Amino acid sequence: MSASISPLAPKKYPKMPAVEGVRIATAEAGIKYKGRTDLLAMVFDEGTTVAGVFTRSKCPSAPVDYCRENLGGGKARMLVVNSGNANAFTGKKGRETTRITGEAAAKAANCKPGDVFLASTGVIGEPLDASKFGPLLAGMVKEAKPDLWVEAARAIMTTDTYPKVVTATVRLGDVDVTLNGIAKGAGMIAPDMATMLSFVATDAPIAAPVLQELLSKGTAKTFNAVTVDSDTSTSDTLLLFATGAAARRGAAPVVDARDARLGRFRRALGKMLKTLALQVVRDGEGARKQIEVTVTGAKSARSAKRIALSIANSPLVKTAVAGEDANWGRVVMAVGKAGEPADRDRLSVWFGDNRLAHEGERDPAYSEEATSAYMKRDEIRIRADIGIGRGKATVWTCDLTKEYVAINGDYRS
Repeated sequence: MSASISPLAPKKYPKMPAVEGVRIATAEAGIKYKGRTDLLAMVFDEGTTVAGVFTRSKCPSAPVDYCRENLGGGKARMLVVNSGNANAFTGKKGRETTRITGEAAAKAANCKPGDVFLASTGVIGEPLDASKFGPLLAGMVKEAKPDLWVEAARAIMTTDTYPKVVTATVRLGDVDVTLNGIAKGAGMIAPDMATMLSFVATDAPIAAPVLQELLSKGTAKTFNAVTVDSDTSTSDTLLLFATGAAARRGAAPVVDARDARLGRFRRALGKMLKTLALQVVRDGEGARKQIEVTVTGAKSARSAKRIALSIANSPLVKTAVAGEDANWGRVVMAVGKAGEPADRDRLSVWFGDNRLAHEGERDPAYSEEATSAYMKRDEIRIRADIGIGRGKATVWTCDLTKEYVAINGDYRS
């Protein structure tokens, strides 16, 4: 963990309420880090449904395979997460570790291994010793408490400099339901599923297929629209759990994604996913600035997103922002290399409200002074209008600093 907290960290954290039907415990298993928690267990009441979205990496970690296998059952009783080791590219040993952990968790929570979900984050290619935390799980289940959400977020951190949490309370029909979310991620962040772990739980009674639709749609403009370094992790896992405990307070079960009562819940979930995704960007390794990249006037929305990611992932654009240099030529370069339809002579580029380039050349009204002053902010907006259609998209990233190289140059050692 970095010694200094990101300057873009939240100034204050929300007070995280309990979510009925969820209990949490953390422990020090000594996997990689000494003197800090690195193991999280979440225990769910019987009847909890689950949905998930995972990395599109062709080299997924063993826990991702394990979760995908169990997701079809749609039920969850326990989540076990460790930090310090990703249990990725660990072959048979990795599969064996997930099997042993799943069985130990099932025994501790008195459920089937098919109701257990696992996630691991940290170094790739190092075997993970399940014996380190298997024995801890029974004690953790006994000691689990409902109000340890910030502690949960802390236990899953790797190079993160702060825990990432968010909460919302919304009406579902006539009953208030709570949603809590946590995330980790600071480097190796890129769609699709932006690399990270994130776990959201609610007491709403929602059937697994409906949850899955909500989650899959909710990621498109949130977790799949952020990038720190264009590298998609092997371990991305986003899980949404619904305990259904609000049914005891009169909330009728939701079994259809078109249920009108879901409107507020859907908006709240989308907002939460975006908040968590942006917290990840703002904790990008060594980040000093958040960058919002919007592309308009593209041939299609998909094309706009590809161009936006080309800009957001450009090391030259990101280093220019780090150096507070309004180098719009690098944005032109990134639009040109994206492999998407574009017209040099129709392209316009803005940094904030300052238009720098217009119709294929430098804007005659461009003010170097005003733009340089704008570049000193810690939130920078870049917009490129392609001028050929109506497609638009927004993605978020951060600047690329010397600290990013320092953190990743000695990550394993």
